[in-house]
Amino acid sequence: MSRPRIVFLDAGTIREDIQWPDFSSLGDMVMYDQTLPHETLERVRDAEIILTNKVLVTAEHINAAPKLRYIGLPATGYNVVDCAAAAARGIPVCNVPNYGAEAVSQHAFALMIALQSHICWFAQSVRNGDWSKSTHFCYWDKPIVGMHGKTLGIVGFGSIGSAVARIGHGFNMNILAYNPRPKPAPEYTPFAFTDLDDLFRRSDIISLHCPLTEDNEGMVNAARLRSMKKSAILINCSRGPLINEKDLLEALENGTIAGAGLDVVIQEPMPDDYPLRFAPNCVITPHVAWCTIESRTKLMGIVFDNLKSFLDGKPVNVKNM
Repeated sequence: MSRPRIVFLDAGTIREDIQWPDFSSLGDMVMYDQTLPHETLERVRDAEIILTNKVLVTAEHINAAPKLRYIGLPATGYNVVDCAAAAARGIPVCNVPNYGAEAVSQHAFALMIALQSHICWFAQSVRNGDWSKSTHFCYWDKPIVGMHGKTLGIVGFGSIGSAVARIGHGFNMNILAYNPRPKPAPEYTPFAFTDLDDLFRRSDIISLHCPLTEDNEGMVNAARLRSMKKSAILINCSRGPLINEKDLLEALENGTIAGAGLDVVIQEPMPDDYPLRFAPNCVITPHVAWCTIESRTKLMGIVFDNLKSFLDGKPVNVKNM
């Protein structure tokens, strides 16, 4: 039997500072650092296996690849693939669930702490020499807000959302959560499930940890932002389009909310003139919450296992069938 041709369209998103599984034991791997939209069609034509992190694989690409048998995602989200077109040809689309809960929850809290303690501001202030000029042993020119006793609202209570809640509980925070489908409540208190509107009204910090769907795109809009406490902050380590960015920019500029911490935006990479880049009280990181060394190692191990299971005739983590 001939070895399958495996094409990884954007291997550069994973990097080589981790130990990769031996994909050569499964087939002939062709790895591209990145693939631009006009290059995708040609690169997938002869592929039997496609691996893609963020490169769009459309119906046109799928139907132009007669040998294609499998699409694997080194990611949890699978909206970059036309799953219906793949299903119509009997091609499974397999993702990696639950690999990054520790990494993303760590990053979400890093953003919360950066905003509540103004870490970035003070670090730059020290570099600017302000501490050296101070007549006191310490100084601050922004209010530092404690998290103990505050209400943390979590939108989406899967593996990541529940990990964020556990950390919040460790900070002695009151936890509110919203999930569209019923979930068992954790054993610790104070904790309560509630609806979205109530969560936005009551929370001091709101952290988004839900997949992007047609139903929730732009769910953080002007009305929801106005319903938040003026002292509240918003965290997004999920998907950029969950937020109406024009409305968020206005809310930050007008002081409707106190701040935002974003690891994702609608247009990635962010253009130089992206309005949110210059928004007040907004800390933005370049979509890195998921990519600790540990999480990427775990991720690629599961990508390998997914593919091996498919080749063994026992596909797992299939999202479109």
